[in-house]
Amino acid sequence: MKKQYLEVGKVTGTHGIRGELRVQPWANDPDFLCGFDTLYFKKGEEAVTVEGARPHKTMVLLKLKGIDDINAAQVLRERVLYINRADVTLAPGEYFFQDLQGLRVEDADCGKVYGELTDVSRTGANDVYHVKTGNGEVLIPAIPDVIIHTDVEGGVMRIRPIKGLFDDAD
Repeated sequence: MKKQYLEVGKVTGTHGIRGELRVQPWANDPDFLCGFDTLYFKKGEEAVTVEGARPHKTMVLLKLKGIDDINAAQVLRERVLYINRADVTLAPGEYFFQDLQGLRVEDADCGKVYGELTDVSRTGANDVYHVKTGNGEVLIPAIPDVIIHTDVEGGVMRIRPIKGLFDDAD
């Protein structure tokens, strides 16, 4: 079952003396986090109103309603921020990383089960999927030639592995 509230970043510190927060975004792009009027703490239980947000290098500077000085901002350090899934529309073929975790990874041609997708890493060129197999972890490039079909609702990702990924072939 998909989570209604999804982790999107973590408050790492403050910025200035007027209550702005420095947030490490856990999204493809810091701009993603800047598009919300409401964010949440405590796994969605505590809603907070966003008064302003802007990217700053790889971080996001966030101003929340009611957090007006450095002392109030300091209290929020190390807290995880969440979004409501209902506030986001994804393009076809886009997925939340959290929805991909736990998918069964199988061969698109023969149906052989390779393992379970456990994590996603971002690299400069493409994402990399971590698949836990019976023989350890295998890293799969998230490129169209390898990822043939993703069925989040069905809990399966079908792949066409490149030679040598799951065997000793050249």
